[in-house]
Amino acid sequence: MAPDPRLPSWVHWEQRPFPDANLLLLNGGRPALVDSGFVGHAQQTADWVHAHRARGLELVVNTHWHSDHVGGNALLQAAGAGIAASTPDACAIASRDPACCAAEYLDQPVAPYTVDVPLEDGQLLRLGSADWEVVSTPGHTPGHLALWQPEERLLVVGDALSDYDVGWVNLALDGREAAATAQASIQRLAILEPRVIMPAHGPIPADPKTAFAHAARRAQRLVDDPAGAVWYGMRRIFAFALMIRDGIPVDDAEAYLCARSWLTDAARILDTSPELLATDLVDAMLRVGAALVRDRRLHATAGHTSVPPAALVQPLPRDWAAYAWVEHDVHQ
Repeated sequence: MAPDPRLPSWVHWEQRPFPDANLLLLNGGRPALVDSGFVGHAQQTADWVHAHRARGLELVVNTHWHSDHVGGNALLQAAGAGIAASTPDACAIASRDPACCAAEYLDQPVAPYTVDVPLEDGQLLRLGSADWEVVSTPGHTPGHLALWQPEERLLVVGDALSDYDVGWVNLALDGREAAATAQASIQRLAILEPRVIMPAHGPIPADPKTAFAHAARRAQRLVDDPAGAVWYGMRRIFAFALMIRDGIPVDDAEAYLCARSWLTDAARILDTSPELLATDLVDAMLRVGAALVRDRRLHATAGHTSVPPAALVQPLPRDWAAYAWVEHDVHQ
């Protein structure tokens, strides 16, 4: 991919299809990577970093802990990189909370890792050859953060927004105010008036003001329509499950869904049964073209890359305490 002329020469950015997040490498005095993709493509992430870095990678900064953002952490940490994440995420990882990364809840595998550098709102963090400000942006997850480079007016937004949408919110886990919290985070980012927005998914928006205006409208809809927010989250989560598994047999899809905590939580909020909701979700995704049936398997239609089945076999966070960890000497 040719360098983006809007970015300084020391910023390397690559748009990646699902199930990965985009890659952002900041070269210079302290080479750093923002987010590390899905575990099934961890080696590809490491190879890309190796091809673009000026010297050894020192730090990986996670915008949040979902599987498509932290999947390369373990491999890069084993090679000597430190991991930085928001304090809420860092504390949960340190205590080996079974809910870490929502990996079990979402049925999305994550390889075990630790956090070396907890990050607070307003903290200055040296990445590459510039200082970046940590901006707390809860909503999509409670520990979500953004990164702001004021001299170049570069803004890394994670899943807070993209060129085409905003991040889904989990009203069951994070409370009914999660949509309003996400909306407030988007407003906080818009005030910065960035020159360039770098999202975790999709292209760099051509016009930041237009992207924020669209995100504001979309966020307001999630606030105004809690049931719609639940449905939006379900469609995103189930599509991801279909992507990483090369589809799910049609005959098994509803049983798979009924076994998922996120689906039973959604059924409770929507005042229906998991069985009815599972049927409705499959029907809805087929009806709007978000899924299709091929070779008697239900597949996601959004563009994505395949995942080796063996990569999905990862220990659950409840078992991470059994793993030995290497301490890193990482300075902020």
